[in-house]
Amino acid sequence: MEKIYEFIKKCGTYYLATVDGDQARVRPFGTIDIFEGKLYIQTGKGKDVFRQANGAKVELCCFDGEQWLRLAGTLVDDDRVEPKKHMLDNYPMLRRMYDENDPNTAVLYFKDAVATLASFTAPPEVIEF
Repeated sequence: MEKIYEFIKKCGTYYLATVDGDQARVRPFGTIDIFEGKLYIQTGKGKDVFRQANGAKVELCCFDGEQWLRLAGTLVDDDRVEPKKHMLDNYPMLRRMYDENDPNTAVLYFKDAVATLASFTAPPEVIEF
């Protein structure tokens, strides 16, 4: 999981795919964190993406110019203050919009995740966590 985290951090921006009814939705994200051995993203509970992603299968994709990552799994809301604080401490610029004690702040972790790192020059590497 650490390798996947580092790759996503290096890319900076990743794209999260969700489904809304029969319509696919893809959005850019930039938050990624490891807390208590789980890989987390952050959003707001008032956003459509939270409703679409919470408890649902999603896929994340990013590219560093040479390799790309596809990460599939189920996102699970963790409503505890501790993972929210950890995320916001790592992304202090988000504190203008979010606070760990604000009920709108959401952090979700990947469950049953399968990550595939691929390129045109090497066989894919699959990491499950």
